[in-house]
Amino acid sequence: MLLTMPLSRQKYLPTFSQWKKFMSNLYLFTARVAARERLDKIISDLKDTDAQFGNRACVYATGSFGRLEAGPDSDLDLFIITDSRADDPEKSQLSAVDEIKIKSKIIETAEKNDLAKFDGGGRFLTSHLMESFVEWLGSNEDDFRNTLTGRMLMLLESKPLVGSQVYEKTINLVICKYFRDYNGHEETFTPAFLFNDIIRMWRTFCVNYEFYRKDGDSRYKIKNLKLKFSRMLTCYSGIIYLLAIFARDGRVQPNDLKATIAISPTERLEAIAAVDFGFDERVISELQQHVQSALTCYSEFLELTHKGAKKALKEYNAEEMKWREKSYAFGRSLSKIIDCLGSVSERSDGLRRLILI
Repeated sequence: MLLTMPLSRQKYLPTFSQWKKFMSNLYLFTARVAARERLDKIISDLKDTDAQFGNRACVYATGSFGRLEAGPDSDLDLFIITDSRADDPEKSQLSAVDEIKIKSKIIETAEKNDLAKFDGGGRFLTSHLMESFVEWLGSNEDDFRNTLTGRMLMLLESKPLVGSQVYEKTINLVICKYFRDYNGHEETFTPAFLFNDIIRMWRTFCVNYEFYRKDGDSRYKIKNLKLKFSRMLTCYSGIIYLLAIFARDGRVQPNDLKATIAISPTERLEAIAAVDFGFDERVISELQQHVQSALTCYSEFLELTHKGAKKALKEYNAEEMKWREKSYAFGRSLSKIIDCLGSVSERSDGLRRLILI
């Protein structure tokens, strides 16, 4: 049941404790705590790998672990980034044997923690040179080499498992590329380049789904649901959080993107609806209603998918139209959040329109 809040009177805004009580009752917060505990265990099991290779490479989780919403059957989606040699920037600091050792430890850790088998039999356990995340940015090679996906998921849904310093170094390198026009425009900077790349990632998710979808394969019903929930939230939570900062401050700074990276997609929605984020009472009240609606739908989606593939598919088939409508309602809530943020000022509306046109 949604809390109903008039949009014009501060005294009708829910108190912080009321807001947190409602949010804490959602399944997604139970899932977040459990995922965080499992992730910490994985990081602990990789501490020797971190000590041996963490100054030359990083391994970061994406997918459900990166979003802090892993379920009982979740696998470990990850990327491996290697730093380059000082004497030859086109070569990795890791040898082929070093990479084998890292991958072997990752597989061992996944098995030790009873995680699902790696997607594609482990064929995606490949490494990227750090510089490749910016070298091909904007080109057709970016998608072909999988650096678009690796870079975007690092920014939008990642948690470092090994090599936090290399992870941060890679993030700083990527941020510098997106903010290359920042100097001289510090007070008014608009992250148009970044927004366009995030939108490109979302469109890539959509067309890739259609490419791989097989008619008559019922598993793709759940994949479609995941596209409309988790994939959509990954991309648009980043846009929403940065749009909120732009609406509030009239600019976006490099540290704002770092703050976006540091929190999960659902936490971004929570953050912009908090009373202390800095919006006036009308905007806070409207945002809280739409965020509550979005996270309620999302929580129900997580609860369904965490029941396991077979049971989730059975329940989806039993109420397919309900789940379709729920996915549409989730998308509408995100759209209303964007519209609300666009209404804050003429400049924020300009950035909102960039998302649309």
